[in-house]
Amino acid sequence: MSKIVEVNVQSEIGKLNGVILHTPGEEVENMTPENAERALYSDILNLSIARKEYKQLSEVLGKITKTYQVRDLLTNILKDDAIKLEVLNRIEKIEPFIAEETPKGSIKDKLLDEDAEDLARLLIEGVEMKRDTLTKFLNKDWYDLRPLHNFFFTRDASMSMYNEVLIGRMANAVRDREAVIMQSIFDFTPGFKTHTLNLNTTNDPTRKLTIEGGDVLIARDDILVIGNGARTTTRGIDALMYNFINRNEDKVQHILVQELPHSPESFIHLDMVFTFLDKDKCMVYEPLIMSPGNYQTVHIKIQHGKLISIRREKTLLHALKKLGKTAKENGTKVFGMEAGQQMSLGEMSLTCMAPSQEYQGETGNAASMVLWMEWKNLEMLLTGDVEGAGEVQLTDWMRAHGKTKCDILKAAHHGSKNSTLPEFLQQLTPKYAWISSGIGNRYGHPAKETVERLREKGCQLYGTQEYGAVTLKIKGEKAVIETFCKK
Repeated sequence: MSKIVEVNVQSEIGKLNGVILHTPGEEVENMTPENAERALYSDILNLSIARKEYKQLSEVLGKITKTYQVRDLLTNILKDDAIKLEVLNRIEKIEPFIAEETPKGSIKDKLLDEDAEDLARLLIEGVEMKRDTLTKFLNKDWYDLRPLHNFFFTRDASMSMYNEVLIGRMANAVRDREAVIMQSIFDFTPGFKTHTLNLNTTNDPTRKLTIEGGDVLIARDDILVIGNGARTTTRGIDALMYNFINRNEDKVQHILVQELPHSPESFIHLDMVFTFLDKDKCMVYEPLIMSPGNYQTVHIKIQHGKLISIRREKTLLHALKKLGKTAKENGTKVFGMEAGQQMSLGEMSLTCMAPSQEYQGETGNAASMVLWMEWKNLEMLLTGDVEGAGEVQLTDWMRAHGKTKCDILKAAHHGSKNSTLPEFLQQLTPKYAWISSGIGNRYGHPAKETVERLREKGCQLYGTQEYGAVTLKIKGEKAVIETFCKK
């Protein structure tokens, strides 16, 4: 994998940059009438038909985006012996029997001896039982390590949510290994740029806390829609709510929860009764979504590390419509800008520096809008989260327009090590640099390298970790930097 893939899903609707698939394999063929129900099936699957249908899906997706196979990704990370051991240690935590010693040795030791390709196959297709004890000799199971019959439902075990991956806590223990494998793939694949979020941090043998991907939909960068039913519990949604509270972000986060019937199986996931077709269109199962009856829609609102409100809504569509008011309806003026365009507000002007219409790089951070602000003799560069190819484009723009100095630089991407690079600072020398980042954030922003680069350029730093809110105020003929906290 040569290209870095950045997880950045802000909506169910948008350009698809990559999909992880698992083509059904021998693990499906290994299903028997005796274990079908335990494997969460009501009947035996025909592998040849399942593979044919999955091939069609893969080919269609392959025409519009990059597709990855679970087994290939798993094989790649297992080539590293340290990662191989870590993956098996994670599996041992959920299936401790693999470390049990028997006359022919433990399952874990045998798996450690396998090469990456065979180990990936065994972790998915299962390990046949070695009947080297009386207990195993009389056991009616065929496998020591059971096959993952459900793995081709890849949406359940991991969910791309904003710029991270939420790891599923499955409602049934037979699927736990799927979640471990998917978390390991995202944690250890060098080509994936993301963080994993696992809500299952405590011992929960009765599975009061569960959350599966078919119940989690991203409506907008501030709205999640989550189903609460047979596969995703209220405790699971509460855990996600607490996670957002602990982030203590300025941005408002909305969670719309739709209660679902626990039976029949056609209601086990939200995406079986509600699916986004566009930013303003959806397909629904009308009897439940339009006339919910006893099944409530609940709206949770979070901001600044606090639960702002939790209330009942009339219907899910009613709640989405309220949150979907246009800027025009709210009386807000909206201006669209692209590189080269300028707008003036009195003596202040804003020039858009990036992205240009010709920009063909990655979406997300690299495509952030960048603005050059001028007021009298004051110049300020607002970089958003630009990095990578976007910062290269920005540097080229400044060079072409003779921009070599500015009074204030808003450091890109919270002071990430991947932004404000030496090439950028060779072109531009700022007097002051502002860095927005929370205390103790899990990304380690701002990066020490970035801070050192700015100090070497003689910049005076204003970081929100030390100063709190940093504000530029116009007072008469002067522009003044004010901070919430005084040092």
